[in-house]
Amino acid sequence: MTANEWSLDASDGELLVNTGVTGRAAKMGHRLTLAMTEWQAMVRWSGGKPVEAELTVEVGSLQVRKGEGGVKGLSAPEKTLARSNALKSLDAKRFPQIRYQANGIAKSDDGYRLTGTLEIHGVSNEYAANLCVDDLGEKWRLSCEADVVQSDFDIKPYSMLMGSMKVVDSVIVSFTAIRSKED
Repeated sequence: MTANEWSLDASDGELLVNTGVTGRAAKMGHRLTLAMTEWQAMVRWSGGKPVEAELTVEVGSLQVRKGEGGVKGLSAPEKTLARSNALKSLDAKRFPQIRYQANGIAKSDDGYRLTGTLEIHGVSNEYAANLCVDDLGEKWRLSCEADVVQSDFDIKPYSMLMGSMKVVDSVIVSFTAIRSKED
């Protein structure tokens, strides 16, 4: 079998980031669900097996989907401010993309274990993630949930009130996509 490629983007699924809040005034803050609305993934196949995967995310596509907790619900102006703060923390103008290059892909019980390099905020670190693959008949569902520590990438989590309320350093990134078996 010759090598072939799969291409996936935001029309195939979603890439979400869930944040937590900590500190003495944590009850005032919102746990946010952020959507990265522009991303592309490429999977290269050889011999019927995935051998390489790449993911590129446009940081500026970040949108605030919802906020849970807090003293009151998250208003539209607060969503705009939260987005602005997140983009500043990520220094989106200077580092407009997040990239993951998996060059080690091993079969697991429920999918694949990917190992490779994650680059965020201009900092690259080795990173491993478990990708679950579910057979839906005519389609595959691909899903992954990964813990990413912001400070590992020289990102200072957003804080306010002199640190009494701040975003938890560890965020949960989740990915879900549907891929037709016929493509």
